[in-house]
Amino acid sequence: MIKLRTYVFIDSLQPQLAVYLGSVSQGFLPVPGDACLWLEVAPGMAIHRLSDIALKATRVHLGQQVVERAFGSMVFHHRDQSDVIEAGRAVLNQLGTSEDSRQKARVAWGEIVRAITPDHAVLINRQDRKGSMILPGQSMFILETEPAGYIVYAANEAEKASNITLVECRAVGAFGRLTLAGKEADISVAAHAAMEAIRSLSGVPGDDA
Repeated sequence: MIKLRTYVFIDSLQPQLAVYLGSVSQGFLPVPGDACLWLEVAPGMAIHRLSDIALKATRVHLGQQVVERAFGSMVFHHRDQSDVIEAGRAVLNQLGTSEDSRQKARVAWGEIVRAITPDHAVLINRQDRKGSMILPGQSMFILETEPAGYIVYAANEAEKASNITLVECRAVGAFGRLTLAGKEADISVAAHAAMEAIRSLSGVPGDDA
């Protein structure tokens, strides 16, 4: 049986997130303004068949596919939202399920750290960063979600809401992790938008809920 862990539609990729996804993608690169859909299933190998169905159904491009033993994830995108929506519908039909059957997103951790010290900023930039650098004195918002793929939606909504810097957005594995930096007031707005985005998503509780 294939379990739908993550299913989230993003209407318009914001500039920083689009460029970030492009920098870590091994497939076709998205551009700002593209619509995309992030999907994760268990077991992982099932993602190959579902990717095939999505690509044959519409004109979407496969941006990324990650196949782990436990989980498999993919993100596909297109300038036309209707293509992305239709590709997602084709996958749901194959699974014989609906969007509301996805695993409900859970906030595993969310915290603002204010006025980062120089030592802390250097370590974050060396160890955890694949996006822009965090600067000493900036505030930092860190968010962890389960399942991992929902972190992309949180990042996009945060960027829509506030003038922040995207430092890290890790969307594969057991948990998704997001790091944002900016002025204290901007980070507070972004944190609120990200948390509300996650909490607003429908779904069914996970096995460990």
